[in-house]
Amino acid sequence: MAHIHQTAIVDPEAKLGSNVTIGPYAIVEKNTVIGDDTVIDSHALVAAGSRIGSKCKIAHGAVVGTVPQDLKFQGEETTISIGDRTTIREFATLNRGTVDHGTTTVGSDCLIMAYAHVAHDCVLGNHVILSNSVNLAGHVSIDDYAILGGMTPVHQFVHIGQHVFIGGGFRVSKDVPPYILAGNEPLRFTGLNSVGLRRRNFAADVIAKLKRTYRLLFRSGLNVSQALEQISQEPEIIPEVQSVIEFVKKSQRGIIG
Repeated sequence: MAHIHQTAIVDPEAKLGSNVTIGPYAIVEKNTVIGDDTVIDSHALVAAGSRIGSKCKIAHGAVVGTVPQDLKFQGEETTISIGDRTTIREFATLNRGTVDHGTTTVGSDCLIMAYAHVAHDCVLGNHVILSNSVNLAGHVSIDDYAILGGMTPVHQFVHIGQHVFIGGGFRVSKDVPPYILAGNEPLRFTGLNSVGLRRRNFAADVIAKLKRTYRLLFRSGLNVSQALEQISQEPEIIPEVQSVIEFVKKSQRGIIG
């Protein structure tokens, strides 16, 4: 049974799971799915095409699933998908996809803080944190456990790797490889995210090998191709190092300096 405030507007076609709570003056449009135990706070908008998982929290004034801010959008039916246990704080805005990708995706256990914006066709993994006023342009990809500091703008089509920490207020215009800290203007590598990796129980030898990998990539004086070649010649390449190699090889925008 859902708990719907008498002032809320919920379309009869909306599919609500058990124990969903919808607060005062919230709006839930048609063609929406809201999972069990999710809370929609006062004045929030869940627009058509939204697919929200269980145990999520949509805070006061947040807007989920509205049309893309893209002049190419022609009203096609698209969606936004949000995983379980994700929190979207006050006045954050998340747009649904365009025909290019069809959907915007936010994983499970994410935290989207106040005034953040997730544009059309973005793909966020699990456990991603966007601090206050982070702004993602269209088609941005962010892998699991990445954290972006407050007021960070991210250029369209940028790829941010897993376990990355980006300092607040720095513009992200190129791809950011996994496991690192990034900061300064222009954005560049500032070290391995050792504290974050230890908190997530990465073994000491894995951290040591990642440090060596990034010394070769960023601190050796080699260009990217030369560094990748040398990294690939290491006697043992662990999965984490292989993920760095694959990330850099597949980068479309080029990696940060």
